Amino acid sequence: MELIIILTLIATFVLSVSAMAYLELRPRRAVLERLQGLPSPGAVSGASSRVAGPPPVVDPKVLRAIRKGAARTPVSPGGASNAQKRLLHAGYRSGSALMTFNVIRLVTMVGLPSLFWMFTYHMHMTPALRLLAACVLLLLGYVTPWLVLQSLVRRRQHRLRLSLPDALDLLVICVEAGMGLNQALVKVAEELQQTHPLISEELKLVNLEIRAGRTRAEALRNLGERTGVDDIISLAATLIQTDKFGTSVARSLRVHSECLRTERTQRAEEAAAKTTIKLIFPLLLCIFPALLVVVLGPAFLNLAHILGDVVSKSAK
Repeated sequence: MELIIILTLIATFVLSVSAMAYLELRPRRAVLERLQGLPSPGAVSGASSRVAGPPPVVDPKVLRAIRKGAARTPVSPGGASNAQKRLLHAGYRSGSALMTFNVIRLVTMVGLPSLFWMFTYHMHMTPALRLLAACVLLLLGYVTPWLVLQSLVRRRQHRLRLSLPDALDLLVICVEAGMGLNQALVKVAEELQQTHPLISEELKLVNLEIRAGRTRAEALRNLGERTGVDDIISLAATLIQTDKFGTSVARSLRVHSECLRTERTQRAEEAAAKTTIKLIFPLLLCIFPALLVVVLGPAFLNLAHILGDVVSKSAK
């Protein structure tokens, strides 16, 4: 009976994975087929020159980048689900990232109880205890991938938060030197490619979206939603408001840079103030017991000897 249950679980797992793979990969294949069916820039320019007037200037690199980006990134981070947003925050922009994450979660959910059931098949355990352990492992398999994803998100956001001041300083220098905002973003992305590759990649994606036809406000808003970092979201909002009202970009960036440094100083002071509270538990659990053993241990030993002598004398 237990063998039939295990085979049923394995068959259900295989069918679920196959169905999810088919449903997730079919729309992506359709998009790729439509993108591959687009004519080349030379054919477009030749056909348009025969029909009417001068051909539009189309950069082949831009077209290839748009095709590659359409296959990798979702249409809009704002319209993504919660899991897709967390995957975007962790840096996984592939079209199959959500399917892969769901498959991993399904594998851990089904695999852990199945392995436990197979390894404890010949052990003498009550059915209630075995069922309880399988339920606990099922819940653990459901939660563990999400916890790992959250850890990856926090690590990437921490790196982006640390690299933002350097990017902001370079952006201020480029804008004050006379560059436009788009050219400044490109230059900063090139300069930070070796030292801070994460922020460089995000700025390159912003420039790619602008060249693909999105407005600067949409590209900057997608930057904030794609990273999920509060400092980058506030920077994007500042640039959007500056572009909307026509104020000085260099002055706005300099003011925002000063505010960002003040916030970083306050965060450091807050973290330093929290250390005294966080040190209480290691002191109580690890250091104080050892000190009590070292300080009061000899006294207790002497007291034990004295009491032993008193008891022996009274017995005599």
